[in-house]
Amino acid sequence: MISINSVTFSYPKQLPIFNGLDFCVKRGQLLGLLGANGAGKTTLISLISGLISPLKGSVKINNKGYKNNRMAILQDLSVVPQEYAFYSQLTAYENLNFFSRFYPAIENPRKAIAKAIELTGLGAYQHHQAITYSGGLKRRLNLAIGLLNKPTLLMLDEPTVGIDPYSRSFILQTIKSLNEQGTTILYTSHYMDEIQKLCDHITIMDKGKLIASGSLDELLQSASIIRVHTIEDINFKTLNQPAHDFIYKHGLILKGNTISGSITSQNDITQLLQLLSDNNIEIEGIQYGRKTLESLFFDLTQAKPTN
Repeated sequence: MISINSVTFSYPKQLPIFNGLDFCVKRGQLLGLLGANGAGKTTLISLISGLISPLKGSVKINNKGYKNNRMAILQDLSVVPQEYAFYSQLTAYENLNFFSRFYPAIENPRKAIAKAIELTGLGAYQHHQAITYSGGLKRRLNLAIGLLNKPTLLMLDEPTVGIDPYSRSFILQTIKSLNEQGTTILYTSHYMDEIQKLCDHITIMDKGKLIASGSLDELLQSASIIRVHTIEDINFKTLNQPAHDFIYKHGLILKGNTISGSITSQNDITQLLQLLSDNNIEIEGIQYGRKTLESLFFDLTQAKPTN
């Protein structure tokens, strides 16, 4: 569905945001895109939607490039931005009627408007001015506009920021339903729980690079953690060479009476415990399990959670 190959892009008088970026989204996927502010998420969406063009490399949607197929591509995708993208003095219906005119491929605009209103639960508010809407209703109107053309590719840039729990749940359920009906969705959010609930594939960006990609299980399986508590503090200098080699190989951290880090293999766990025994180190307790998506994100991006 989306194929980005060796893309380089920079804004005027700035260092490149992307330098040889490769990125793809398969047809029917619901892909969650995670990254701190400035990671390149919005720029990536702008490239995919044709708002900006790469300096090098190619961007293709359904194997078509923008140079010769721009109108056809744009008729078949939608972007729901983080900012409100409608006229606040108009009603929901008037906004939808206005934006439907940008899609000449819509055969029956009235039917398309009615369907968008139905999907986003705006029926009772469709003739009210958007300026009177709550934050949740404004987000729904943003989404409704993005659904007018029944896109096969829908991109959403933090569509649930600053809204009440009910509207948030409603929007997430709508997005999940659209994906189940075949719509390919690229979804960005800072809410880890949304990504975990919604997405069948997750990609993490940092400073213009893709640093991790896979299903939630795949990402977290590769991020298993172990923490071994010993009776006495561990003196690294007195450990034998096999223990030194193992610690360096796995990037384990020694601190006081604790050794911790990421180990994915049961054989490696057994080997660690044997090495500790060989060095006459008595074990008090062991903790083993998977990281959360949030802790994995912070580890990979070296970002710090806010208090």
